[in-house]
Amino acid sequence: MEWLVGLAPFAMVLGIVWISSQKKLEEKRIAATAESSAEKAAQYAAHTAELEKRVQVLERIVTDRGYDIATQIEALRDTRAVEGEAGVPLNLSKKENV
Repeated sequence: MEWLVGLAPFAMVLGIVWISSQKKLEEKRIAATAESSAEKAAQYAAHTAELEKRVQVLERIVTDRGYDIATQIEALRDTRAVEGEAGVPLNLSKKENV
C-alpha cells in the first residue's frame, strides 16, 4: 500500500502533463476552426457582394429601359396597324382548288 502512496506524485505529474497537452490540442483545433470559419465567411461575403452587384445591374437595366421598352411596344403596335392596312387584301371567301 505504501508503494501506491509513492506513485501518487508521479501519477499526478503525468495527469497534469496529459491535461495540458489536451488543452493545447483543443486550442489548436479551435484556432483552426475559427480560421476556417473566417475564411468561409469572407468567401460568402464576396459572393454575396458579387450577387448584389449583379442584381443592381439587372435593376438598372429594367428601370432604365422600362420606359423605352413600353415605347417600343407601342411603336410596334402602331406599325402593325399600318402594315395591316397596306398590301394586297386577302380574299378568304375564295379557296384554292386542289
